[in-house]
Amino acid sequence: MLSILAVIVSLALLMFLAYRGITVLLLAPLMATVAVLLSGDGRWLLPLYTDTFMSALSGYVLQYLPIFLLGALFGRLMADSGAASTLAHWIVRTLGKTRAIVAVVLACALLTYGGVSLFVVAFAIYPIARNLFQEADIPKRLVPASIALGSFTFTMTALPGSPAIQNAIPIPFFGTNVFAAPGLGLIAAAVMLGGGLFWLLRRAASARAAGEGYGEHEENEAGATHSPEQAAAEAARHARLPLALALLPLVLVIGINALFTYWVFPALDLGFMNERFPKLDPAKLTGLWALIIALIVACVTLIVARLGHWHDLKTTLNQGVFGFMLPLFNTASEVGYGAVIASLAGFALIRDAVLRVSDNPLISEAIAMNVLAGITGSSSGGLSIALQTLGSDYLEMARSAGISPELLHRVASMAAGGMDTLPHCGAIITLLAICKLSHRQSYGDIAAVTMLFPLPALALVIALGTWFGAF
Repeated sequence: MLSILAVIVSLALLMFLAYRGITVLLLAPLMATVAVLLSGDGRWLLPLYTDTFMSALSGYVLQYLPIFLLGALFGRLMADSGAASTLAHWIVRTLGKTRAIVAVVLACALLTYGGVSLFVVAFAIYPIARNLFQEADIPKRLVPASIALGSFTFTMTALPGSPAIQNAIPIPFFGTNVFAAPGLGLIAAAVMLGGGLFWLLRRAASARAAGEGYGEHEENEAGATHSPEQAAAEAARHARLPLALALLPLVLVIGINALFTYWVFPALDLGFMNERFPKLDPAKLTGLWALIIALIVACVTLIVARLGHWHDLKTTLNQGVFGFMLPLFNTASEVGYGAVIASLAGFALIRDAVLRVSDNPLISEAIAMNVLAGITGSSSGGLSIALQTLGSDYLEMARSAGISPELLHRVASMAAGGMDTLPHCGAIITLLAICKLSHRQSYGDIAAVTMLFPLPALALVIALGTWFGAF
């Protein structure tokens, strides 16, 4: 009982202090220490840190560093080349300024589904969204929710082929790929997008009927001191690419990923790799390899296509590479924390309780992912902790129940994007800072589009998957 209390206290402190803005890089080892000491295992503290915590952290970095690095670099190249701005303005012109909310959501969706980091998207789209909402006289408080719907929901967890890290993390655990359960993913994406747009459009109509308008806001855009990300996004607004060239990198990310996933790797006999790497299971890694190849090709294509036109290619490359480090090590630290928690006696009782929630492993998995993502305020962090500690259990339960790993993958990814956007979520705090708005002004609508509709979509996928299997 004492060990269970230690886990609960540690998790509660982690959530509270993260909400107060303390970095997870410091919190993860500190809260792991709190859990160890409170559980009465203090004599094992140092080996738990050097062996358990650091082994889990380094293992995560070793496995996912290329995805984080290439994703951040690709996002920076898309932003600084002007491709992101070109695509956003194209959508706005196509839909018209009267459909400002739909235009912003679809612009964010196109960029994030193409592999651009959600933080880069937020920086790049915010100035466009601000102007659109002001011209359409839609309350500015709805801008963060519009960006969140396009960036933090269906393109991140549901659409098949998404290069988002949340869609890549389950691959080595279940031996799947980013296109897992494509039919169910498309259905879920439609529910999230349709429900979210319905909510935002109704909220805008209610504000218009009440005579609210855009509102009075001190933008201070011209004279403000910009961060490097904001300065780059502002400069990229004035750069333009031909539409076909701006679309090409996004098509390459999805197309090459699919090519290697479904045709190239299945046609190759990769058994020769075991001669040099006897512990390697290529079947569990081809999904990651396909994504890495696709991102490399897309990055090289962008660089070559803009040769002679880059404002400062060296700075773009440096910022892109440096930009991956904090998200990667934040998540890896949470994984290290989860490994320490999983080693405590109290966690075994919690794990058994979670596994007994339902005989259906999909329901148990969905609850575990949602709870951990909500506690950590991170979809990738919660997903990583849950799969590191429970992934093998769920895979065994699924095999016994005749449930495909592809369905496990899609449910895990979607569940990580359910309760992750609680108020202490780092992405939400960053988004509100970019938009210069507070939780009080905008969080209610953000919560609606990132939880109110993704959770029923998840329930629908579980129900359809249980009855009809993965499709």
